[in-house]
Amino acid sequence: MTAHHSMTIESLTLGYGDRTVIEGLDLQLPSGKITSIVGANACGKSTLLRSMSRLLRPKMGSVLLDGRDVHKMPAKELARTLGLLPQSPIAPEGITVGDLVGRGRHPHQGVFSRWNAEDDTAVADALDTTHTASLVDRSVDELSGGQRQRVWIAMALAQQTDLLLLDEPTTFLDVSHQIEVLDLLTDLNQSRGTTIVMVLHDLNMAARYSDHLIALSNGRIHAAGDPVDVLTEQNVKAVFGLDNRVIADPTSGTPMMLPLGRHHVKADSEPRSASVPSSRR
Repeated sequence: MTAHHSMTIESLTLGYGDRTVIEGLDLQLPSGKITSIVGANACGKSTLLRSMSRLLRPKMGSVLLDGRDVHKMPAKELARTLGLLPQSPIAPEGITVGDLVGRGRHPHQGVFSRWNAEDDTAVADALDTTHTASLVDRSVDELSGGQRQRVWIAMALAQQTDLLLLDEPTTFLDVSHQIEVLDLLTDLNQSRGTTIVMVLHDLNMAARYSDHLIALSNGRIHAAGDPVDVLTEQNVKAVFGLDNRVIADPTSGTPMMLPLGRHHVKADSEPRSASVPSSRR
């Protein structure tokens, strides 16, 4: 089992140049749980994740890991606790799958330490878990988008961190592989207690696979909590400007959002809230 760590965000303001994307945000991430961040395009989801992983320095406020500012921690020390899969990562030209996944072990290498059996096991487990072992000698440049995404996830898993941040981990994947990746992350959370924070576009997948949802709107938290409390018709309308219905997913019991196009709304339809069980999957 992994160790549980606290991550707290205090009065966080983020932006690029003169443009502010997130302003005065306060947040406590639940330890040992799966949290998904949802919201409309350009609302600050990826920006928030970048700051949590210290890729983007705050204009104001702080991101605290166990009470320590992540932007003041030594990079290697942070990387042994917190892993990141960014949006559209770029692999070095010509690198093989095996070498790329092996880079996930870099934070565990000291000045005088050498690659050892523990590193071999971590890489092998990551390749097996993501079903990419057969690609180990292939160049990453030769892979399809879906294969490449699974290889990047394998590298993040090989890092074996207690916290894992993933920005759109299902990008480029078909529906079958999306489910496979999200099941994989759930297994990781349940078997090792890994705290997982991910940005997802698919609201229904986020509700099904998360313990905790955060809905961002215009750089602020519109709603946060259990998926049944966050994925409501009123919140979807407010955050996405979308007419919708929320019902209980017949498979998982989690809330499921049905978008309403203007040509598919019955004249006598009235907004209503579904009675949704709080079970996760």
